[in-house]
Amino acid sequence: MSTPRIVVTGIGATSPIGGTAPESWSALLAGTSGARSLEHEWVEQYNLPVTFAAEALVRPETVLERPVAKRLDPSSQLAMVAAKEAWEDAGSPDIDPDRLGVDFATGIGGVWTLLDAWDTLREKGPRRVMPMTVPMLMPNAAAGNLSLHFNARAFARTVASACASSTESIVNAVQHIRDGLADVVIAGGTESAIHPITIASFASMQALSKRNDSPETASRPASIDRDGFVMGEGAGVLILETEEHAKARGAKIYASIVGGGVTADSYHITANDPEGTGAARAVHMALEMAGASVDDVTHINAHATSTPVGDPNEYTALRSVFGERVDEIPVSATKASTGHLLGGTGALEAIFTVLALQNRVAPPTINLTEQDPEVPFALSGSPVELGSGDQLAISNSFGFGGHNAVVAIASV
Repeated sequence: MSTPRIVVTGIGATSPIGGTAPESWSALLAGTSGARSLEHEWVEQYNLPVTFAAEALVRPETVLERPVAKRLDPSSQLAMVAAKEAWEDAGSPDIDPDRLGVDFATGIGGVWTLLDAWDTLREKGPRRVMPMTVPMLMPNAAAGNLSLHFNARAFARTVASACASSTESIVNAVQHIRDGLADVVIAGGTESAIHPITIASFASMQALSKRNDSPETASRPASIDRDGFVMGEGAGVLILETEEHAKARGAKIYASIVGGGVTADSYHITANDPEGTGAARAVHMALEMAGASVDDVTHINAHATSTPVGDPNEYTALRSVFGERVDEIPVSATKASTGHLLGGTGALEAIFTVLALQNRVAPPTINLTEQDPEVPFALSGSPVELGSGDQLAISNSFGFGGHNAVVAIASV
């Protein structure tokens, strides 16, 4: 029995550089930065060492109906905005609810709901804590609410593997469709964690860039003077189904998700393995599932967070997979534009990779000053043409806890 080919028939995104997937893609190609100074009173109130981030360009509560927005944490609001766009883009499939599933992800979940409720408890007492607090803060809230909204009854599963979360959710979705558990899956991830506590914590561990005087140039993957990542927020959603199912309903097809790999480093709770063995295994797994070789890969969307340690470790991992050829494959480090969406980043970057293959162009990597000789990826400050032949790309995501997730995407 042949393995069904899984295709992307709808995409949706709300990001620091655009309120929709097309807007985000256009801004990415134009070299736009989504990092901005934070205009919140709590920045000064807590004397935060980092005063900027890449907030979603379009606030989700301005897009959703007020009653819907009120019962959702910002992370679930972003998920709903992106999912509604993706569903409409896919043609709003007419499908048996028992054959529609949700594979969704977040790295942190409803941090705003949790900490706002704690403030209410301390200041006003337990009677003033909202009864919907737990359903809003739980990590599976986005998946559950998407299941309710779209009447998806096959399953509503949640991945929480830090910054690898939404790439892992896409890999899971492919496997669930191949296993016959659903005909269509809403896959992706979300994050809205630009909060004083997360900024203070990441800054304390020296993970964030402190370029407060120049936010738009702070995220600079592979640059020798990079000093940390930029917090971002947003959501990305892909509608996945078998090629046979998509063609039967006359759906447009963007690309194919042909492989995925998920591994663990078992090395350190926050640092990835400097040898890159777990990340390399994830790439090999994705290519093996795709029935492809390393020579078939024509584009890479790198995890590339702009941290001093993470970027060279990723290069080491990919060098072990591709050898010297890794220096020739067009690489995009799109967090230079969007910042790091944590649990939502993999889905957004998978969408960028899908659009790169569809449009035959690798997005630019902005803010590349002097490239670090330890990270000699083939990066470009301008879009790079990918050619007219068959294209195969990988998109990488790595997360705290030693999580590695890689998805392989093919042009159609």
